[in-house]
Amino acid sequence: MRAAIFYVPEDDDPLARAGASWLGRDATSGEMLAQPSRKLACVTKAPARYGFHATLKPPMHLATSLEALREDVAVLAAGLAAFELPQLVVGRIGGALALLTASPSPLLNDLCNECVAALDRHRLPPGADELARRREVSLSALEEAMLERWGYPYVFEAWRFHMTLSSALPERVLPSRANLARAHFAAALAFARKVQSLSIFVEPSPGAPFRLLSRFSLNGDGSKVQSAS
Repeated sequence: MRAAIFYVPEDDDPLARAGASWLGRDATSGEMLAQPSRKLACVTKAPARYGFHATLKPPMHLATSLEALREDVAVLAAGLAAFELPQLVVGRIGGALALLTASPSPLLNDLCNECVAALDRHRLPPGADELARRREVSLSALEEAMLERWGYPYVFEAWRFHMTLSSALPERVLPSRANLARAHFAAALAFARKVQSLSIFVEPSPGAPFRLLSRFSLNGDGSKVQSAS
């Protein structure tokens, strides 16, 4: 089993439903959903397995237990306040489509950094096979250092907020898929929103879809606002 800490929109946020329908899967309920176009099925298969999210603490094999992780995430969330998420826009990260922040957010960076560092005792170091797989893509010196220290290359200075919408796409189809995404997300992205919680997602077995396990409110009082277990 692997676990990860993700940002996901609140259940009553229209972005939650828009993201789930784009991917064709709701990671909270497990429901399979109709997508806005049949052309999306093959390019959303990989991101749909993880659910609509932005990664804060990357998926990790646990050195402790789920209960210990939940306790530490509850403590972490208890000391954090909700904050405004910058406007999101459809863009690209590498060759994939994603929702990106239109402006920098030091608070968002700080949240990710805190999740990576404060919860690292729960992470088993990656094995040789995983390290080799990460290095199949050329890594910068910074990314290699992050991989060695934190088990994942895209954290701290190498991290960029993104909510993945597709696998890598050929250049010839990127414009049309981007236009489809802009139309699909337009209404949801018109609303302002806050980062209000941390969510634990789990992969029950290798290759299985990730699902929401628990959500913890960033309200400073340590209250757990949802449990799906």
